[in-house]
Amino acid sequence: MSGTVHRSGFVGIVGRPNVGKSTLLNYYLKEKVAIVSPKPQTTRHRILGALTRDDAQVIFLDTPGLQKPEHALGRHMQEAVKAVLDEADVIAVMIDGRVGLTDADEQVFARIKEVVRRRRGEPRVPAVLLAINKVDAVKKPKLLPLLEACAKTGLFADCIPVSALTGVQMDTLLERIVAHLPEGPRWYEPGRRTDQTPQRLMSEFIREQILMATYEEVPHAVAVLVEQVEERERVTVIQATILVERPGQKAILIGRGGLMLKRIGTAARQQLERLLGRKVHLELWVKVAEDWREDERMLRELGYLDSGAS
Repeated sequence: MSGTVHRSGFVGIVGRPNVGKSTLLNYYLKEKVAIVSPKPQTTRHRILGALTRDDAQVIFLDTPGLQKPEHALGRHMQEAVKAVLDEADVIAVMIDGRVGLTDADEQVFARIKEVVRRRRGEPRVPAVLLAINKVDAVKKPKLLPLLEACAKTGLFADCIPVSALTGVQMDTLLERIVAHLPEGPRWYEPGRRTDQTPQRLMSEFIREQILMATYEEVPHAVAVLVEQVEERERVTVIQATILVERPGQKAILIGRGGLMLKRIGTAARQQLERLLGRKVHLELWVKVAEDWREDERMLRELGYLDSGAS
């Protein structure tokens, strides 16, 4: 790489819930490091993903959706977003092109403007890009006014319509991100793609299947604690506890005759086998831990209180 410019830096992916932030991260890394579901608050941690090229290393920081916190877990999630905004070299704001600008999007824009104003005294002010996602499902006559409205805010260096699901314009977005990164060295070895530990990925893959299978208040009240991982000759045995806040939620998760828990376990086992590349035996239990989202000790045990600092 001698004689050529090498760029590197941190890219915060932010936006309201359910705009496709984790899908974008997984697309660029070509592997699943962040779970995805149609439910709000799917992402609870700050998730790092490093993309290494000959000319650049892009360190993506996926974040929980920006919203008003309702409990201690929610406050942690918003603190994780703040930490990312305070360190990012580039802020990639995402919106859902199918629904246009919402009040929640406008609140995100206002928050980013505050961050840019606050960081103006720093040696480097973050560049702010807008990714209008899910445009594979948007007709062009609807997209053009949305692009114009976003450009008029004066906040964004670039406004790019993309589809993180199908790959539309994702190369263009990446090139614009790289162009706004400072010159710098590689911060991570090329083979390292994420800071997610195998145990955290296991718990998240199990939680993803719960999110896909349950509704109403249950998905938000669920956490997964991997208790034990045992590597045997032909199989990895994983024992995990699913935490809920109410006995009624436990009953829903177990289901009549244990069918719901069996369904979740089967789907999670298949995901875990893809992750580990070997046969998995998964044992799940469901436990009531009342108001665990307000319990600092439980949040620490689950790894939520320190995720933004790593």
